[in-house]
Amino acid sequence: MQITRQADYAVRAVLHLAKMEPNQRAATSQIAKEQRIPPSFLAKIISQLSIAGLLQTSRGARGGVTLAREPGKITLLEVIEAIDGPIMLNECVGENSICTFDDDCPLRPVWCEAQEELVNRLKGTNFQQLLEQSAVAA
Repeated sequence: MQITRQADYAVRAVLHLAKMEPNQRAATSQIAKEQRIPPSFLAKIISQLSIAGLLQTSRGARGGVTLAREPGKITLLEVIEAIDGPIMLNECVGENSICTFDDDCPLRPVWCEAQEELVNRLKGTNFQQLLEQSAVAA
């Protein structure tokens, strides 16, 4: 499984904003340049994250982008799912699973457990933790 490039860019954009002072705004051009994200691609990402309630945007001379919540209250899972939708390791995992083997499949429990572990890890990782980890590494 691999997250999309768009989700990776979204995570990097949110991390960039998390490093800023509360209520400080960043221009999308600044984020695009520093995170090496194509500007037109970033505009779409910012829009999706804003719709998901993770970012606030404003136009004008004093406009820009800021986090809608504190970094400690935004998880990796939220950002990834805002861009890619729900994480699904295999089509047989989930409420409306599609499996021709139904309950006789020995693989489904493995996929379900692996997905649950991944989702819990992403849900348990917030952007404040990522900032703290990068500060320790520096």
